[in-house]
Amino acid sequence: MEEKKFIRLKKDEYGIKEFVKKTLGKGRISNVTIEYTPVGEKIIVSTTRPGYVIGRRGERIIKLTETLKKRFDLENPHIEMQEITKPEFDAQSIADSLALGLERFGNLRFKSLAYNMLKRVMNAGALGVEIRLSGRLPSERSRSWRFAQGYLKKTGDTAKIVGKAQTVSLTKPGITGIKVSILAPDKKIHDNIEIDEELKSKINRSIIEEDKK
Repeated sequence: MEEKKFIRLKKDEYGIKEFVKKTLGKGRISNVTIEYTPVGEKIIVSTTRPGYVIGRRGERIIKLTETLKKRFDLENPHIEMQEITKPEFDAQSIADSLALGLERFGNLRFKSLAYNMLKRVMNAGALGVEIRLSGRLPSERSRSWRFAQGYLKKTGDTAKIVGKAQTVSLTKPGITGIKVSILAPDKKIHDNIEIDEELKSKINRSIIEEDKK
C-alpha cells in the first residue's frame, strides 16, 4: 500500500513539474522542485527570467497557483522564484535554448547552432562542455553528433559535479534529442593539481638539492 502511495505521489509531482514548464514556456524554466511544508506545498521554479515568469503584479503566478489548486488538488501551493544568474552554466537552459534554435532555424543549421552554443558556454568560463544531438541531422537516416570542448570527466566522483540535462526539439524532419553536460568553473575537481608559485619553489629547491647530490 505504501509503495502505491509513493508511486502515485511521484507521478503527481512529475505531472506538476511538466505542467509548470509547459505553462511558463520552454527556454524560460530550468528546473521545478516541490517541497512539502506544514502550511502547504512549496513549488520552487528555477528560471533565467523571473520578471517574465511572475508577470505584471504577479498575475501569471496568481493564475498558475489557482490552476494548480484545481487541476492537481493541492491544498495551499506557494510558488517561489529562484533566479539563475549564470544561464551559461545551467545545462537545462542551454539544452532548451538549442532546442528552440533548431525549431526556429531548422535542422540544416544544427552544426552552427551547436558550435555557437559551445563557444558561448566556454567563453563564459566553463571548464568543459559536451553537446550531443541525435535524430535526422541532416539526412533522412537518424544518427548522433557530438560537440565537445574543455575538460569533462565521465566517471568517478568528478562526474557527479557535472551538470546534465536533456530535452527534445520538434522540427519538420522529426524529433531531435539533445543532451548537454557542463562543468562550471566553481566546481571543485579533487584530482586537479594547481601549480602555484609555492609549489614551483618547492620543485626548484628539490631539483637544486638533487643536483648537489
